[in-house]
Amino acid sequence: MAPQSERDAKATIDAFHDLYYNGPPGEGHIFQRTSWMGVPSLKCPLDLWIYQEILYEIRPDLIIETGTHLGGSALYLAHVLDILGRGEIVTIDISHAARPQHPRIHYVQGSSADPVLVADAVRGRARDACVVILDSDHSKAHVSRELEILSPYVTPGSYLIVEDTNINGHPTYPSFGPGPFEALECFLPDHPEFVVDSSREKFLMTFNPRGFVRRIG
Repeated sequence: MAPQSERDAKATIDAFHDLYYNGPPGEGHIFQRTSWMGVPSLKCPLDLWIYQEILYEIRPDLIIETGTHLGGSALYLAHVLDILGRGEIVTIDISHAARPQHPRIHYVQGSSADPVLVADAVRGRARDACVVILDSDHSKAHVSRELEILSPYVTPGSYLIVEDTNINGHPTYPSFGPGPFEALECFLPDHPEFVVDSSREKFLMTFNPRGFVRRIG
């Protein structure tokens, strides 16, 4: 059993996490009121800071994102790539919406669980260094399918980021049911080339606990 001080720290972090995720009473989810350059981005800002650290280190040619929504996170990634002077983003979503245009962003409409669509979307694009971000349908079945289809695109030394592993009680939204966390926990034992990088959780609160996964070897 962990020392009492560690248990107390975890309880404090989890309580703040749940409050941040749900928002103060009557105010609604904070992440639903978060934007990048005026475009909604349903992410935790602490995680976005980690994203830029990863992108600076990896300097990817390609980022594959699933779950575009309104394009705020894609725009954020594009702006970081602008600073780095390299890379492009393929972002996949079943819906079509008005989204920001940027020369580094390539929007793809369709299911991220369709291996043919994914292969067509990235065909001919440089992948010497590729980062994959999963943030679409959060059901365990869908994320498991995404992991099998998209994990091979992650290059050695780079990252597979599984968003929203915090739901289903890890530590928030306990009523959600099996989701990204459970899908990832089933995936990892059969894929030893992927290891959880807990150093990416250094800010203590993340929407992606155990969700920053590095490909080794």
